[in-house]
Amino acid sequence: MSMSEMRKTALAMVARGQGILAADESTGTIEKRFKSINVENTEPNRQAYRDMLFTTKGLGDYVSGVILYDETLRQKSKAGVPFPELLKKNGMIPGIKVDEGAKDLALCRNEKVTEGLDGLMKRCAEYYKMGARFAKWRAVITIGDGTPTTTCIAANAHALARYAAICQANGLVPIVEPEVLMDGNHGIERCQEVTEWALNAVYEALYINRVSLEESVLKPSMVISGADAKRQAPVAEVAERTVTVLKRCVPAAVAGIVFLSGGQSDEIASEHLDAMNKMFKGNLPWPLSFSYGRALQHASLNAWRGSTANVAAAQAALLHRARMNSLASKGEYRPDLEKNAA
Repeated sequence: MSMSEMRKTALAMVARGQGILAADESTGTIEKRFKSINVENTEPNRQAYRDMLFTTKGLGDYVSGVILYDETLRQKSKAGVPFPELLKKNGMIPGIKVDEGAKDLALCRNEKVTEGLDGLMKRCAEYYKMGARFAKWRAVITIGDGTPTTTCIAANAHALARYAAICQANGLVPIVEPEVLMDGNHGIERCQEVTEWALNAVYEALYINRVSLEESVLKPSMVISGADAKRQAPVAEVAERTVTVLKRCVPAAVAGIVFLSGGQSDEIASEHLDAMNKMFKGNLPWPLSFSYGRALQHASLNAWRGSTANVAAAQAALLHRARMNSLASKGEYRPDLEKNAA
C-alpha cells in the first residue's frame, strides 16, 4: 500500500461519528471474559462470539474498523466467509494486534515492556496479504512508588516507534497505544504528568524512526484519577486535562485520536469522550473518537452467554453501545438516551 492509500485508510478509521472496536483479546484474556459468563474457552466458542459481534447489522454505521487477534484473522464466519472479508463487506476495516504482550522489564521492578519486534516484518507482510489494513501495539505504563522510570518510558517509546515503522513499511497504518494504567491511588495531577511525559517520549521516538504521522493513529488513555484514589476527578476535569495534554504533545499531522476505555464503565467512557467533544466543539487538529474493547463488548457479552438464542439481544446491546459512543465522538451524547434504550 502506498502512503496515499495508507493515509486514506487512516482518515477512514477516524471518520466523523465512527470509532474502532477492539476485539483483539488474546486467548488468555478472552478466557477471563468467558469465565464471567460460564462459557468454556474453546476455539469454536471464540469463533461463535466474534461471529456474533461482526455480523451485527448496522455496526458499520458507527464502527470504522475492528482490531482482530491472530487467531480471529484466520477464522471464518458461520457462513464460511473469512472474517476480514466479512468485515469489509459490512463496511469495516480489518486490523490486527501484532504485539506479543507486556513482559517484565529487566532491572525495573513492577514495570513492563511490550515484546514482539522479532519477526514483525514478516508477520506484517503476511497480515497485509490476509486483508488487514491497520495494526495495533499496546505499551503499558504503571504509576506507583518510584514508577514509571525513565527506563520504562524510553523502552516502550522505542518499541512503539520500531513497530510503527515496520507497519508502514508493509502497508499497515499503525495505531500507537501508550496506556497509562488506572491502577493505583494516584491523583489526576500525577496521571497528567506521566501521560505528558510518555507522549513526548513516544513522538520523539516516532520522529527518530521516520514514522509518517499522517498515516498513523494515536490510542491514548484518558487523564483520569487512579482507581483507588480518594478523589475521583469529575467528568469535566478529565476532559479538560486530557485535551490539554494532547494539545501539548500530539502533532497536528496525526490522522486522529481514538481513546482506550482503560477499565472505565461503559457509560463513563462515553461521558468522558462526549465532554471533550462538547467542550472543544471540533476546534482541535484531530478528531477525538473511541477504540473501546470492554466498554463496547461488556453488555453484549453478558447478553450472549454462549447461546445462539441470545444472539439478537447481544447484537442489540453492542449496537446500542456503538451508537452511544458514535454520538459521544460528535459531542451529541446524552445520559437519558441510555434510559430510553433500557
